[in-house]
Amino acid sequence: MYNILFEHLEEKINLSAGDKEIIKSYFISKILKRKKLLLQEGNVCHYMAFVAQGLLKSYNTDEKGNEYVNQFTPEGWWASDMNSFFSMQPANYTIDALEDSVLLLITSQDFENLTLRIPKMDRYFRLLFQNSLITKERRLVNSYMLSAEEKYKQLIESSLNLVNRVPQNLLASYLGLSPATVSRLKKKISLDHK
Repeated sequence: MYNILFEHLEEKINLSAGDKEIIKSYFISKILKRKKLLLQEGNVCHYMAFVAQGLLKSYNTDEKGNEYVNQFTPEGWWASDMNSFFSMQPANYTIDALEDSVLLLITSQDFENLTLRIPKMDRYFRLLFQNSLITKERRLVNSYMLSAEEKYKQLIESSLNLVNRVPQNLLASYLGLSPATVSRLKKKISLDHK
């Protein structure tokens, strides 16, 4: 379970065997069954979660119960409501499991203690947060600059694995498109590649 975490960490920093043992001591494991919540919008986010196995989604819900997906989190990625996690204010997002998932959770206090105890973890998280900010800025610009077809093609190119794992209506929500548009694009792009 920790192997995927260490592989992910070692893409950005070098870890000794001692570092790995210390890191393990700051995380708790959790099995989250499909459709179960990790975080409910409005509650305080007490954990940052590393997905060792499975798939999560983060979303907002309007007063009519419509979901607006803002992120899918597959293996090797982190999920949290960062504002809530660091400020202890109510969360803006709900996070649940699209598949049975195995998570490694760290509290905000343990996050602080870990980054103080192993300074290279501070560098790792700085790089992670930088990349996350860049990705979110790019996604925001693309949401109003790209056509529906360009959005769908970009998703396929960057995350084909997700396209095959996520229901079409959730992909549509994530892209800001209607399910009918995603269905039409899926057929068109499939025909174009024959």
